[in-house]
Amino acid sequence: MDRRLNKPLIIAMVIVALALGVLLGMTSGIAGRIFGGPNPKTIASASLESMRAQNRLIAFVARYVSVTTSSASTFGFSSKRTLILPGDVRYELDLSKLQPGDVTWDAPSKTLNVKLPEIEIAGPDVDLASAQEYGEGGVLSALTNANQQLDSANRAKAVADLRKQAQGPVQMRLAHQAARAAIERSFAMPLIAAGFKDARVVARFPTEGTDDASYLDLSTPYDEAIKEAERRRALRQK
Repeated sequence: MDRRLNKPLIIAMVIVALALGVLLGMTSGIAGRIFGGPNPKTIASASLESMRAQNRLIAFVARYVSVTTSSASTFGFSSKRTLILPGDVRYELDLSKLQPGDVTWDAPSKTLNVKLPEIEIAGPDVDLASAQEYGEGGVLSALTNANQQLDSANRAKAVADLRKQAQGPVQMRLAHQAARAAIERSFAMPLIAAGFKDARVVARFPTEGTDDASYLDLSTPYDEAIKEAERRRALRQK
């Protein structure tokens, strides 16, 4: 698995929220000096609305590689095919699901607590251009369409395997860490700009502290994943 934070995507998704939040923080700071101090709840609410407007945050992207083998045997003849198929999976947050009740300010500890929606796993975006297929056909392949059937079976198993890899505990932990860091940064910067230098932002997922994974499976169906990969490969070849 090639694990990597997709920093450009994270920046693109939160930059508007940061800009509006910082602007609000600066405005609140000026108003605070005139009217008695900025209100952290107001700043947090404005940051929340800014992020909700961004809709989705791609917190983490990872590439996985699946190796699958299928075989067939008829009338004493056999055929075997092996497929090596890479694919990318996205770990996303639906920011529109954040509600005002999910963001609370604890004045004594100067802590902004954020309850995050579940991580959503999208994909896999399979890379047929980088796929490798190997086979032992023999007589059965020459007389029937065994190779095509085995290739189709391998692709279905490979897509399912890519999804399974994406849902592993290590991968989910990395996705959680990336999402928390992005959200905490987005809420913290406006507060700091408003003068709350000691403010802390703590983002948490609903199931953290339990053994359950926190995600929604929005994986692409097998047929759609393969069709989309074939479309992308055809565009590259033009």
